[in-house]
Amino acid sequence: MPRPGADTVIAFVFPGQGSQKPGMGKDFHEQFAVAREAFAEASDALGLDLPALCFGEDPRLDLTEYTQPAILTAEIAMVRVLARDFGLLATHFGGHSLGEYTALCAAGVLSLSTAVRLVRRRGALMQLAVPAGQGAMAAVVSEGVAARDLAAALDPLGVDVANENALDQVVLSGPAEAVQRASALVPTLAQGKSCRVVPLNVSAPFHSRAMKGIEAEFQALLEEAELDPARAAVVTSNYTGRLHEPARARVIDALTRQISGTVRWIANMRVLADAAGALYEVGPSRVLRGFFAGLGREVPSLTSVRTVEKALGEAASRQAT
Repeated sequence: MPRPGADTVIAFVFPGQGSQKPGMGKDFHEQFAVAREAFAEASDALGLDLPALCFGEDPRLDLTEYTQPAILTAEIAMVRVLARDFGLLATHFGGHSLGEYTALCAAGVLSLSTAVRLVRRRGALMQLAVPAGQGAMAAVVSEGVAARDLAAALDPLGVDVANENALDQVVLSGPAEAVQRASALVPTLAQGKSCRVVPLNVSAPFHSRAMKGIEAEFQALLEEAELDPARAAVVTSNYTGRLHEPARARVIDALTRQISGTVRWIANMRVLADAAGALYEVGPSRVLRGFFAGLGREVPSLTSVRTVEKALGEAASRQAT
């Protein structure tokens, strides 16, 4: 990976829901004032003690309504530390599902206060869309699976391809019984390749047609929100697979449709890999670097102060030699 310098385009990518863990962002909060300021800003916006939620053993951390603002806050705190205390600034941004909101916030499209209020409501609506236990999601891992037209094959079952995560991994989403039937069918579509279907521990069928009923209410919230669409031109859209169009109506439409639409993460990765000389995953857990590895790109995961120091130290050593 090239040493980030004045001529190197840097991109940050942010994992979404599922990357949360107790203690996320705690070392940044303890060591850097700018991180404490970010947590305080988000806490004030929500009327929640986000440090207590993120750093302890709070069971709400796995409840979607709380998970989403908690992850976003921890990631933005990390971004601010990277910029102010390590001099690492990105010009391009992408995020997986919820992570797209972190990307928009990091790019300046949304303020932190606006972003955490939006994703808290987004999480609450997503959880309310389908009663717990009635929906399911499952990862399909098989060589070249993203290139197969699973969506057409599974549509009659009421199952959707929720995420195109990597060349060899997609995620299915839909009613629990339908996902079970799809999980049994998918190996027969593997074209002779080995195939694993892994049920995911989720509370609802995210990024499926079951979420479509909440889009109108969430769109109304987006319409009321303050956002700077011009800055969105450097942020990838999960829904389109391209960079956002820098127009307010286009940004709002893409974010609205993202709720029930497929997360086109492979396309997002390709856009960012083409644009940036150096990419970093910023978030609580190492989720995205493996997906980029399938495209031949090395993406260090910055999950703690220690990993930041290690990654930048290694980059400096390579540059020196």
